[in-house]
Amino acid sequence: MILILTPNIDPESNEYRQLMEHLSSLPNIQTRLHREVGTQQTLTEVYLVGDTTQLSVEDMQSLPGVERVVRVSEEYRVLGRHRNDNRPTFFIYNGLHFGQDSLHVFAGLCAVDTPEHVERMMKALQENGQVCTRMGAYKPRTNPYSFQGHGKSCLPYVFELAGKYGIKVIAMEVTHETHIDEIREALDLTGNPTGIMLQIGTRNTQNFELLKKVGRQQEFPVLLKRGFGITLEESLNAAEYLASEGNRKVIFGLRGMKTNMGDPHRNFVDFAHVPVVKRLTRMPVCIDPSHSVGTRAADPDGILDIMHVTAQGIVAGANMVLVDFHPDPKKALVDGPQALRLEELPYFLEDVRIAREAYEKRVALTREFRENSSS
Repeated sequence: MILILTPNIDPESNEYRQLMEHLSSLPNIQTRLHREVGTQQTLTEVYLVGDTTQLSVEDMQSLPGVERVVRVSEEYRVLGRHRNDNRPTFFIYNGLHFGQDSLHVFAGLCAVDTPEHVERMMKALQENGQVCTRMGAYKPRTNPYSFQGHGKSCLPYVFELAGKYGIKVIAMEVTHETHIDEIREALDLTGNPTGIMLQIGTRNTQNFELLKKVGRQQEFPVLLKRGFGITLEESLNAAEYLASEGNRKVIFGLRGMKTNMGDPHRNFVDFAHVPVVKRLTRMPVCIDPSHSVGTRAADPDGILDIMHVTAQGIVAGANMVLVDFHPDPKKALVDGPQALRLEELPYFLEDVRIAREAYEKRVALTREFRENSSS
């Protein structure tokens, strides 16, 4: 059960103290607090953990300071979208709004290779009005002899260049808890010029100890990619691991499923699950067209498959796009064959805008249809 308190409630107020004293007296019930500080108000949620079946929703809603009560289902207790649950579905990080109603493009290098390429990428992003990117410093690879990223040695110049070109958030994969400390140290060293979204890759979706470590820190939001060989339910439970440890700033990433049923694409594109995830949870949903498709193949009209599946995901309501770009794909150390070129960036962004406009028109059409049907 979740008690949603009145906005901006003061923890020092009498009503707050009376509420917490009452909750502490409930037998076999533990409380967990979660506060979300927004630009206009602070929201406080109290999670009641234990045998809550005997608690009346009406009685709990009559307690001082309680605005609304949500009865939680068994699955996805923190991130789930429960019955009659219309809580806010967004978080603010480094001045940017991430929610099921927003859209951000994270175009960048799958793997950082040289400072020159990083700077050219970020300069192109700035010139096209973008403030987010992806930069891979730690790269888990199937082949032990493949390039596995420059690691912490590249972090200072990546962060400094991000500050130079106004990049507010960098999506960066971590594969070990020590990487979080290395990122934090490099940010401190460079004066915190940018923000980091920690990425859990598909190979680590069920690395539960890593999920716990990443979830316990609440400084950085997290992009969790779906496991490429497990069910959607199993991957959503992995996201719940993060939230159960305290970090609710989680974005769920769809990146294709590993099966030969997807041939000739690299993975079977699963972007039809965008609305499913949004229906089951309160998480924003990211799509990764580059790792889903894996090639620069185009249709007879000349439209790249990567562009097609990006549009399909956005029309379905995606809130984030993680896409590979590179100044010189032939020299890319990782996934060069699927990377888009810098001169394609404005074209890609315009195609994204068109797809987003189509989604918004579909939402408006559905709203109008419902209003007319109910009248």
